[in-house]
Amino acid sequence: MTEDREAARPVTVMVVDDHPMWRDAVARDLAEAGFDVVATAGDGPQAVRRAKAAGPDVLVLDLNLPGLPGVEVCKEVVAAHPALRVLVLSASGEHADVLEAVKSGATGYLVKSASTEELLDAVRRTAVGDAVFTPGLAGLVLGEYRRLASEPAPVTAGQPVAPQLTERETEVLRLVAKGLSYKQIAERLVISHRTVQNHVQNTLGKLQLHNRVELVRYAIEAGLDDA
Repeated sequence: MTEDREAARPVTVMVVDDHPMWRDAVARDLAEAGFDVVATAGDGPQAVRRAKAAGPDVLVLDLNLPGLPGVEVCKEVVAAHPALRVLVLSASGEHADVLEAVKSGATGYLVKSASTEELLDAVRRTAVGDAVFTPGLAGLVLGEYRRLASEPAPVTAGQPVAPQLTERETEVLRLVAKGLSYKQIAERLVISHRTVQNHVQNTLGKLQLHNRVELVRYAIEAGLDDA
């Protein structure tokens, strides 16, 4: 019953952009599509304060912000609300900007040339745990994961042994690494969406990781994406 009520609750969204007309247009499109726009912001510091206060499900975030860059906003709000998902909506499609955003904790990255329908779909998918990227950028991000995974990890004296994951947690982690959304994982394993989220949160805690980006990198380093 609780899950049914949560499923019926509209996705809460916050929009951050320093151009008022663009920010208002995005917020209006989201509201008209049934999303609950709980806040907006026009600069970095304001974005951090309001995101921490509102705790939206999805933060639609521009990178080029006065006062504090979007990547720093992303780091701060994800650290404060690990369950919050960030969808970057930027004019830049530069590979360096995409990779920096993802490393800062962004779930997805969409360029502003995207259509309204593409944006709405991206927000919906981001809200359920999908990693959403403008076509052509997903391969770039996965390639960077693999490059990082191929680098030897630094050896630290007295480094603790990796914690033991349960069989189910490992199974969920393997599917996350393959790029499946939480909804797809739930359907594949015949469990609820909430159960998938719980397994992911437990795994993050055991591995001392902070977000899905770090989780995918860990899984690739462990070879789980090829399993």
